[in-house]
Amino acid sequence: MSEHTTSRTIYFVIFGALMVLTVLTVMAARLDLGWANDVVAMAIAVTKALLVLWFFMHLRYSTRLTILTALAGFFWLAILIVLTLNDYVTRESLFPFPGK
Repeated sequence: MSEHTTSRTIYFVIFGALMVLTVLTVMAARLDLGWANDVVAMAIAVTKALLVLWFFMHLRYSTRLTILTALAGFFWLAILIVLTLNDYVTRESLFPFPGK
């Protein structure tokens, strides 16, 4: 298997993008966006995670099986988030709080 070499410039550009996204995360946390706070924070976090996976963990040059394994991790995370939100949304209807 041949190794792919990536120039340092690419790594520095990705690092800069990650730093910009980190600053955006801090700025978004200080803004009151209402219902969009969680959506914006999750979008920034997923973008940062994909950049790290694609460039720093070398998924860009990996086999399809390795990429499928990484996608399976995201799929599993999505399942866990959906199950958690389902529990959170239906909790009060199943177990009403006394006094309400």
